[in-house]
Order: sequence, then C-alpha cells, then structure tokens
Amino acid sequence: MKILAIIPARGGSKGVPGKNIKLLGDKPLIVHAIDCAKESKMISSIVVTTDSVEIINVVEKENISIITRPDNLAKDDSPVVNAVKHALDVLKTDFDLLVLLQPTAPLRSGQQLDEIIDMFKKDAALEGVISVVPMDDIHPARMYNLDDHNNLIPYIDSGESLRRQDLAPVYYRNGCFYVITQKAFLEQNTLMPQYKKPYVMDPNWLVNIDNKRDFALATLLYDDWKDENSNN
Repeated sequence: MKILAIIPARGGSKGVPGKNIKLLGDKPLIVHAIDCAKESKMISSIVVTTDSVEIINVVEKENISIITRPDNLAKDDSPVVNAVKHALDVLKTDFDLLVLLQPTAPLRSGQQLDEIIDMFKKDAALEGVISVVPMDDIHPARMYNLDDHNNLIPYIDSGESLRRQDLAPVYYRNGCFYVITQKAFLEQNTLMPQYKKPYVMDPNWLVNIDNKRDFALATLLYDDWKDENSNN
C-alpha cells in the first residue's frame, strides 16, 4: 500500500503562541508527529503543510517533504480538509491511504499507526479509522442543557442517576490518528467517511493541546508515557 502521512501545522496559535515548535520533553511538538510517522513500518511518504517560516526552519532538518500553505488555507477557521487537498494537488501522486497526524495530540506511536493500517488490510471495504478513547465520568448522561428558565435539562433522557459502571460506554475522538482512503477522502470531502471504525486508545494518555493548560498536562504526562512506550 502507498501511504501518505500529512502533518498540518499552522504558525498562528492564540492559545499557546508558537505551539507547534514549543518543546515537549526533548523536542518540538511537531517533531513528535514526524517521529510517529517515521517509526511506522508502512508509511511511504511524510509531508508537513505549513504557512510558517519558523516551522519550516525546524522541519527542514528532518529530511521530509514540506509544502508551503497559502495564507487563505492557514486561517483560524480554515478547514484542515482544504489543507489536505492542497497537499495532494502539490504532490500530484495517488495514495491508497492518507494519515493525518495533528501535532497537538503527541502521545502516540508508530506501532499504533501500523496497527491501524493493518485494519485496512483486513477489511477491503473500510474507508476510515479514527482514534478514540472510552469515556466514563465525562459522559452524555452527566451533561445538561439549560432551558429558558435556567433549569437543568438532561442531555439524554436516561442514565442521569446511573452509576458510572452501569452507563453504556461512549467514545471520544482524541485527535491522534485520522486514517482514510484517498478515494473516500476525495469522494466524500471529509476525514470522517461513512464507513469508519474506531482505534481505541488508552484514556490515561488523553491530551489534545489547544491552550496552556493542555500543554502543561502534556508535559506532566509525557515522561510517564515515554517510559511505558519504550517498554513495548
């Protein structure tokens, strides 16, 4: 299979200035994403798409492809789908699978990525795999809307009084892996295709960096995650 790993990294970040090149442990955040792709035994090509000279200066040492993203594809509200399309247009190459590795979810491994790719080898009809974590306390049964009189209205009709262990499991996208066939991506114009399966990951390592609190949490978790991952 011909597989492209795409790492999207804008220069602008309001929550954590310079986020994508900020050090997590011993290396910039974006390098963690690059290393995940490099650790995989199945990735054919790796590309970083960015609008930032600073990010380019960091990434050019990694011996991978770099695509300079136009400003209109690097705004706060720019869909990542458009950045992926632009990368494919620039590369002018067909791939069997596209792998999106967001730098903001760094606690993942190349081995996990290869396990996901294996899922496609076992199911020829599969269009996508999305990484998720099971959630218990943070569960829709514990959530509410407010009515016009500021009353709590359960988000779902049942489960409000159930114990955590009695609730039906739900799963949350953790941002680590989005893997999709290029065919499904181009036909459906999304990274969330119709026929997709989960890759369930350990919720103990859930972190998706959007603000200073998230980065602080990632810093606290990183050493323990690294120690555990090195033993696998």
